[in-house]
Amino acid sequence: MSERFDLLLSGGQAFTPGGLVEADIGIRGGRIAAIGALGGADAAERLDLKGLVALPGVIDTQVHFREPGLEHKEDLESGTRAAVLGGVTAIFEMPNTKPATLTAGDMADKVKRGVGRAWCDYAFFIGAADENAANLGTLELLPGCSGVKVFMGSSTGSLLVEDDELLLEVLRNGKRRVAIHAEDEPRLRERLPLAREGGPKQHPVWRDVETARKATERVLRLARKAGRRVHILHVTTADEVPLIASAHDFVTMEVTPQHLTLAAPECYERLGTLAQMNPPIREAHHREALWAAIASGQVDVIGSDHAPHTLEEKAREYPATPSGMPGVQTLLPLLLDHMNAGRLSLARLVDLTSAGAQRIYNIAGKGRLVPGYDGDVTVVDLKARRTIEKSWLASKCGWSPFEGMSVTGWPKATIIRGRVVMREDELAGPPAGETVRFLETL
Repeated sequence: MSERFDLLLSGGQAFTPGGLVEADIGIRGGRIAAIGALGGADAAERLDLKGLVALPGVIDTQVHFREPGLEHKEDLESGTRAAVLGGVTAIFEMPNTKPATLTAGDMADKVKRGVGRAWCDYAFFIGAADENAANLGTLELLPGCSGVKVFMGSSTGSLLVEDDELLLEVLRNGKRRVAIHAEDEPRLRERLPLAREGGPKQHPVWRDVETARKATERVLRLARKAGRRVHILHVTTADEVPLIASAHDFVTMEVTPQHLTLAAPECYERLGTLAQMNPPIREAHHREALWAAIASGQVDVIGSDHAPHTLEEKAREYPATPSGMPGVQTLLPLLLDHMNAGRLSLARLVDLTSAGAQRIYNIAGKGRLVPGYDGDVTVVDLKARRTIEKSWLASKCGWSPFEGMSVTGWPKATIIRGRVVMREDELAGPPAGETVRFLETL
């Protein structure tokens, strides 16, 4: 009697821990049940992947979906819709909403908001602040929590941990890896007048290399003192790479597609404030240092830092304009294009978008195509030529700095726990995302 699956992906290639192989994937009960020659098996639903490649479901570990309080820019439904259209199967959302995510009640509210509205699986960071520092060890274990997020540079409300004393207290309360936005707040305040001297091209002058390097150096010193694992988000400078490399036993490193694709001053001349984000897009030699860090294995994960603002908000006069750009939907197309250009291998792409996230955050049952893991699959056409068009974008903000860019490589289907949520740019509802599970909180 042949084996029966809920979903059978057949006729394509699959990227498994053993590499890229010709294999079918059988999913049953939301989990991968078998990988191999399964053509004779019975299935309730079949998907022909001839000419396509099945990757482990892409995990974007840094997004800002703006809910609650800023839903005119984005919300959990629109943000996760953009995610699955871009091939993303799970997201980790940041705490700088209104109110900020600081308490157990805030976390429970966000988790509840995702039920029946999120298209992909989700988790939320708890924000570190003076008022909750002593309780972070308990808060980080809440259902749906991906860990603690620290803003060393200015953010929303009380989400600022700028002095060493408070940062050390945060790092000493809890055990899970802490995600860090590393910009030195005292230096940002000191250099703020520079931002008023020439428009958005001043952004990397104001928030200069030393602002990032100094904060990263500080947090590495304090994390070592506290005995705490940390994760440095959106690294942008050549100067930070060797610092992190010297502490890679307890520190991991993220870069974004924006910092791997754009470069100053060209991006500010072409895009103006649409290129404004924190930390800034920098000169090309910093971008090349990030690519070198990817090639050497020093970069652990790529996150989009999806941070949408409306065009009306971006049209204000710099520096009164908000920092951030959308990116969750374009993360995978950009990386596939870079892969086709020879800047990284498919194996490296997979590690940076799935397995790396699993290792850093101890995600349970995601990040690899192996039996027993969640049936999360991102199906791609490695050779499809597409243009990133405004009509394809789902974010409420309605724009992308990559509009009009032609790319090679495109997501063709997004499968989450065995359910085909997107196929050929079309959604299949209703939204049924669930909270991501973590080994440290099972």
